[in-house]
Amino acid sequence: MRTIRKQYPALRDDIGELHTWRPLPNDEIQQIDPFLFLNHHGPQVYPPRNRGLPFGPHPHRGFETVTFIVEGSLTHRDTGGHESVIETGGVQWMTAGRGLEHEEVSPPEFLERGGPLEILQLWINLPARLKFTEPRYVGLQKDQIASFENGGVTVNLISGDWSGHRGPIESLTDVHMMTVALDAGSRIVLPAPPGRNVFFYVVRGKLTPGNAGLPPAADDAPAPQKTAGKMPALPGFHLVDWNDDGDEIEVEAMDDSLLLFGHAKPYGEPVVAHGPFVMNTREEIVQAIRDYQMGKFGA
Repeated sequence: MRTIRKQYPALRDDIGELHTWRPLPNDEIQQIDPFLFLNHHGPQVYPPRNRGLPFGPHPHRGFETVTFIVEGSLTHRDTGGHESVIETGGVQWMTAGRGLEHEEVSPPEFLERGGPLEILQLWINLPARLKFTEPRYVGLQKDQIASFENGGVTVNLISGDWSGHRGPIESLTDVHMMTVALDAGSRIVLPAPPGRNVFFYVVRGKLTPGNAGLPPAADDAPAPQKTAGKMPALPGFHLVDWNDDGDEIEVEAMDDSLLLFGHAKPYGEPVVAHGPFVMNTREEIVQAIRDYQMGKFGA
């Protein structure tokens, strides 16, 4: 089993009326290569006749956005000609690549009626060789995602393969991504292949690591350290960073819980980010801004 390097609480950073927590980046780590950024919007309830999500048209280049609609609905439009409305339980995966402009807003029905909303958006870097790949988009409703259950645990496999199942998204960089819902008292052993970085964010509930926790104490450590109890619980709104010292992660749910989980091979490349652009050099950022201003991201 892998051991925990450290866990980080998500920091509150509201965007207007939208309740927002950001676990990555934080004051201590900028990325878990190639996972760059996560915003946790909500949970909250919007009143009738609201203004909805504030993400009007904006550009991206050099990475991918993966948006999980935990509750509510989301309209996506982009300059590649893609448009969809994704409902509760659905996912959208957009490869910005060489560049496009998109918007993520609330559909008219939500603006009129209001209702509960909770959304996660994860940014996944692209390696230098794919920074200028052709943009693409896939929007999936809940019933289009591979789902399987076992002993109070439901896995929604979005990309990659596991336990004889394969997710519907074919990742350009072999990113494996899933959400895991656990009933209180249930347990799961998750795959964490050596040489790959794990992304592990507890959306809600409370988990405890099994046979993991902190690395073993040194032989000459004081007795209280050697005999310490279990690692403290992993609560909701917390990102957990794991050491690459095993090939599995075991967790048990103390409460009904939801986990965002994935793993990928790190690139080990320089990352230069400026707003909605993520490249390898400062010069590439300057060029991205120029290209956008010149209308090269489409209309």
